[in-house]
Amino acid sequence: MHPGAWWVWALGLGTAASRTTNPLLLALLMAVAGFVVATHRTDAPWARSYTAFVKLAAAVLVIRLAFAVFLGSPIPGTHVIVALPEIPLPHWAQGVRIGGRVTAEGLLFALYDGLKLAALLVCVGAANALANPARLLKSLPGALYEAGVAVVVALTFAPHLIADVQRLRAARRLRGRPDRGLRGLLHVGLPVLEGALERSVALAAAMDARGYGRTAQVPAAVRRTTGALTLGGLLGVCAGTYGLLTAAGDSYGLPVLLAGLGAALGGLWLGGRRSPRTRYRPDLWGVRAWLVSGSGVAVAALMIVAASQDPAALGPGVIPLVAPDLPLLPAAAILLGLLPAFTATAPAARRAPAPAPEESA
Repeated sequence: MHPGAWWVWALGLGTAASRTTNPLLLALLMAVAGFVVATHRTDAPWARSYTAFVKLAAAVLVIRLAFAVFLGSPIPGTHVIVALPEIPLPHWAQGVRIGGRVTAEGLLFALYDGLKLAALLVCVGAANALANPARLLKSLPGALYEAGVAVVVALTFAPHLIADVQRLRAARRLRGRPDRGLRGLLHVGLPVLEGALERSVALAAAMDARGYGRTAQVPAAVRRTTGALTLGGLLGVCAGTYGLLTAAGDSYGLPVLLAGLGAALGGLWLGGRRSPRTRYRPDLWGVRAWLVSGSGVAVAALMIVAASQDPAALGPGVIPLVAPDLPLLPAAAILLGLLPAFTATAPAARRAPAPAPEESA
């Protein structure tokens, strides 16, 4: 599976999550992402990041609810849950309050808002857990190779650092030495930093031996054209993405995004002439990659259409205080995101090593 297909699929689910505040649809999106990750995640270090993203999403949801409780909510409500002591603020802080009444409508609005951000984090975590960063680096164009190497090194540094800490703490426990507290941290921190320094020196030597950072000579006009196309294209991509993620940008979001992608791809193609490089066994974008990425794009497109046709179903209100309904067509569109669970090749299960044959007497 091409690693870029997983990112397209996850970004499609994230775009769908940004179009709704319906908690049932958001929960269904997170369940779809979690099911695909559970069936196709490997034992690689980057695959363990999904749990961290889920915990981060839960923390964001709790913080959003805490803000609604202690700092108030812009949504007026009549169903008071608790009345906290309100701290008086000066006149220049009008519109801001600390404490006061906590209503069910305000908490429900905060819950819907926090669930949207939590779903976005879960979708990004699914892409990080499923896509191999080293293989994704191979697929980058030549103009982004150096930046891609820096990103991959940064992403793989933390898992190796955590593995070193766990290994050293286990070794100290086996020797009967303390591995907690300030003393244990001091005795573990120095070997961890030493191992990180050794890996950095070895990585620098390997990169220098492979010619990292060496560029070819190109005319000045080509360099200026490359910079203009890349910068303009990236600005267009940002503006188009913002248009797609907001309800007010439906009219201009997609055209600006496509124009920006075209300009950025042209700039990256010209910029690749400065760093000619070859790929050993390049990843091919096969039928399964088209199915995986197409399912994510289909989920995003159908949710955008549903949001324009029936915005009340995808954005349920909290006044009056009623339970949200589950719209069937958007729910069926989200279920298309399960297609990778059945079309992508699942990782091979790890087999237990065979027992060694007993020596004959």
